[in-house]
Amino acid sequence: MRKVRQAAFGAIALAALSAGVPAEAETIRLTVAASHTTALPWVGVMGSLVVPESNRRLAAMGSPHSIRWTEAYGGSLYKYENTLEAVQIGLTDIGWVGTLWELSKMPLQNVTYYTPFATDDYQMLYEIVNELHEVLPSLRDAWTDQNARFLGGSVLDTYHLMTNFPVESVDDLSGRKILAPGPSATWLGGTGAVAVDGGLTTYYTQIQTGVADGVLTILTGAPPYRIHEVAPYITLVGLGAQLTGGMAINLDTWNSLPEDVQQVLETLGAEYSKGVADELGVRYDRGLESMQADGATVTTLPLEERRRWLDGMPNIAALWAESAEARGIPAREILETYMDAIRQRGGSPLRDWDRDAP
Repeated sequence: MRKVRQAAFGAIALAALSAGVPAEAETIRLTVAASHTTALPWVGVMGSLVVPESNRRLAAMGSPHSIRWTEAYGGSLYKYENTLEAVQIGLTDIGWVGTLWELSKMPLQNVTYYTPFATDDYQMLYEIVNELHEVLPSLRDAWTDQNARFLGGSVLDTYHLMTNFPVESVDDLSGRKILAPGPSATWLGGTGAVAVDGGLTTYYTQIQTGVADGVLTILTGAPPYRIHEVAPYITLVGLGAQLTGGMAINLDTWNSLPEDVQQVLETLGAEYSKGVADELGVRYDRGLESMQADGATVTTLPLEERRRWLDGMPNIAALWAESAEARGIPAREILETYMDAIRQRGGSPLRDWDRDAP
């Protein structure tokens, strides 16, 4: 938090531009920012959809208001470790928040990371995520407790394994250092691998310098950062699509906005989620093809090996829920509601995390 505040003072001129203005004003100045580049869907869709479409829709409504946007992507205002704090303190008005790094502040938003192999269907997942935020107050409150308002979730394509060594079985991971940030570190339980923390912006250097031997990652995020150059063995594992966070707005800024501007941003929040998922569909196949064209080797981990991987894990979802419940956090309700939502939509999780014993 201290680093973020120092950055805020250092960027005081830009931050000042992002302050909300009275509702009667015709021009509202807002900053939208992210720790990652627009090459990634969850950032790019903010710039390609939310920014231009907001003013188009306000004009179509006959609103007297318009938004003058300041866009600051690619970590120009803050780094990946500070996405929540940047929105919380108003360094940016709107930003992508990576809840996967907020295990203590926003544990409920990490339910998908404690239920690996549940579903690879990211289109279904974003619908579930946004729906659960509507019906479960505890999910919405997790944002407001951080002085933020949730606008729309951002999901990711299923996680796979990229390494600097070939992987034919789970046994090949034993003793290896694998980048697995936040709760994804629990996926390595029982494999004998050592989890190393990091983010998309750091993976290349960490593998190149020997800090890690590989990474559990998404294939839509790997090509922009050239991760396949240092980890050319791509093993398709299908650990599951994930909720990594979402687009949020500083709560003070939100409360200062006119009702019609709030309405437009709220609608665009849901469309942002769909836009991210649609982009994933385009970029997944394209990214895999481009990395293969650059010399990456792609294999698929056999189903029996994936089951061995899964069976080697304790019930990390049940253990997570028990720990959270002990702190007064309704994780069991979130877990059961989430797993039921997948099954009700025809999904077939490889493990019923809400029903198995720890």
